[in-house]
Amino acid sequence: MTTSLIKLENLNKTYLIGEQPLQVLNQVNLTINQGDYVSIMGPSGSGKSTLLNMIGMLDRPDDGEYLLKAKPTVNITEEKRAQLRRDHVGFIFQNFHLIPRLSARENAELPLMIAGISAKQRKVKVLNVFEKLGISDRSEHLPKQLSGGQMQRVAIARAMVMEPEILLADEPTGNLDQKSGLEVIDLLEELNKQGITLIVVTHDSNLGKRANRQLTMVDGKITQDIIRNATT
Repeated sequence: MTTSLIKLENLNKTYLIGEQPLQVLNQVNLTINQGDYVSIMGPSGSGKSTLLNMIGMLDRPDDGEYLLKAKPTVNITEEKRAQLRRDHVGFIFQNFHLIPRLSARENAELPLMIAGISAKQRKVKVLNVFEKLGISDRSEHLPKQLSGGQMQRVAIARAMVMEPEILLADEPTGNLDQKSGLEVIDLLEELNKQGITLIVVTHDSNLGKRANRQLTMVDGKITQDIIRNATT
């Protein structure tokens, strides 16, 4: 039996580019179930990253509603939205967003630190995740001492330490060579098999087709929704 985790209802979003309005989301309706593996594809400017930011509660729509586990999120306080992000969502970005002066372990510990977890507990939790991701021997290295694939694994660890239900990945292989990119996708897919809902924005059609469900966006609208192998 599938369980609705994310439900978007008539989302609209317009930005001002200079004095010109640009509608980046146009009446978007979408339901994503617990454990789904969804890719979002489309040309540049089609609204993919904006949609991902809405799902991650990094941005608010101009109108419409976003239900997370059947609870409205659009009009709640920013403090409550931040708490929902911390408790339910992990983010992975193309550019890693690691802090150069912190070690790999310290970078991955940041969400735990914000959540008030003790230093001892943070270290144990992060090293356990590093072991699963195959980077235990890089825990005290600075980002500049890591390869692109290793930096993305640190970013995945940082996203995973709070044990999120939803993992959002925006072009996660965009800065990686083909081998490292495939290794990262294999890791993300393994996390999805363990029950995490995985949503990936990508320009790579081969990567997009690996998802059980492939969305295509054009001009702020979802124009195609292909379900290849429904999650049960």
